[in-house]
Amino acid sequence: MTGQRIGYVRVSTLDQSTARQLDGIDVDRAFEDKASGKDANRPELERMIDFARDGDTVLVHSMDRLARNLEDLRAIVRRLTAKKVRVQFVKEQLTFTGDDTAMATLLLNVMGAFAEFERSLIRERQREGITLAKQRGAYRGRTPSLDANSAIELREKAAAGVPKAALARQYGISRETVYAYLRADV
Repeated sequence: MTGQRIGYVRVSTLDQSTARQLDGIDVDRAFEDKASGKDANRPELERMIDFARDGDTVLVHSMDRLARNLEDLRAIVRRLTAKKVRVQFVKEQLTFTGDDTAMATLLLNVMGAFAEFERSLIRERQREGITLAKQRGAYRGRTPSLDANSAIELREKAAAGVPKAALARQYGISRETVYAYLRADV
């Protein structure tokens, strides 16, 4: 086999460790994302896909490290195999080349669907746990980023045409949080 062995590892949060994912596996180059797998907008994933060349093998600990839903998983594997790059999932002991058998394609779809199903179950259990904790009075949610007066001021400045990015910098919050305050009914 020619080409490089490229590792891709991902964890969801900055405080999680990627050390165990490809532990003991030799790779020539590794790409690491510390971002949610719920979508494919991950900078190191894109860099890895751009870097991979014909004959390379991309090694990933497990399918859920590459994508959290079947659609993204299939799209990423297709992008890589279209470049004649092999995709190997260590935990599942599956390798995809683009010239895969019907059985390999079935396994990709079934295993990807199970990963997506598992993620849905986790979210469902989390919502149920939060509901029960709220009923007990043990869950209060996150503390607001802005107090009531600052939120009103932010809305007024946005209505006056101040750019959202400028508001985010001024209040020390993300643009998404600015938009959340603008959507809120207060």
